[in-house]
Amino acid sequence: MQMRPAELAAIRAGDIDLAFRRWERPRVKPGTRMRTAVGLVEITSVDRVPVRTLTAADARRAGAASLTALRQGLDRLHADRPVYRIGLKYAGADPRQALREAVPDAAETETIAAWLDRLDRASPTGPWTRATLLLIDELPATRAPELAERMGRDTPSFKQNVRKLKERGLTESLDIGYRLSPRGAAVLDHEGHPRAGRDRPEPEPGIPLPHLGAAATRALTARGVTRLEQVAELSAAEVQALHGVGPYALRHLRAALDEAGLAFRADPATSPSATPSTT
Repeated sequence: MQMRPAELAAIRAGDIDLAFRRWERPRVKPGTRMRTAVGLVEITSVDRVPVRTLTAADARRAGAASLTALRQGLDRLHADRPVYRIGLKYAGADPRQALREAVPDAAETETIAAWLDRLDRASPTGPWTRATLLLIDELPATRAPELAERMGRDTPSFKQNVRKLKERGLTESLDIGYRLSPRGAAVLDHEGHPRAGRDRPEPEPGIPLPHLGAAATRALTARGVTRLEQVAELSAAEVQALHGVGPYALRHLRAALDEAGLAFRADPATSPSATPSTT
């Protein structure tokens, strides 16, 4: 079930708890927990409903601008299919987040290595696991098609393989590309692989940027902004002026800053001291 970044952020905030889809048959089941960019989203209900029964409250709970907008959106594609009302709720952080940071001991590392060996043996194209981990370590935040080309693979099969590594906490998806997790690095180090990333300077201390989408991430990174503390040195107007930063990214940055006890720098043009005196 596809959901836009803005929808996911609203589900996490509790502002959205419904979605409506036109399907020939239900594609999700109640109780299913989907892994998303904001964490786990649980399906709480799935019901087939007539379009005529939709209400303005349904539209608000689904994040639509109005009941008319909701109905128009449903009629835009596959208008001949029935409508399903899907209940949603945020179900917490993705457990893989903690797994990525959990450096395995020697025994667990051997178990992971044996699992990687099984994947290599089962692959019709030959061993790929260590080469993929090493490539991601060498080229973090690189687009998947570029990595796939270096591996001599097509992009869909390359992404499928990376997802297998991600399930075990060995890699992490970024807005652009991937990076090796501490868990993945520990496995490669244990096996004695020469890693380009081992000698890479440690990232600057601070809070990493939240998931903002590729365009916004590129815009901030091009300005040298990779941490929330650096965002707080800019005004909201300065960030919004960057090409690629839209309302969703700005809203997500504001929420992340607020959660970290930070805020955008006050814009001099709107600060109280900049207001002309009337006395």
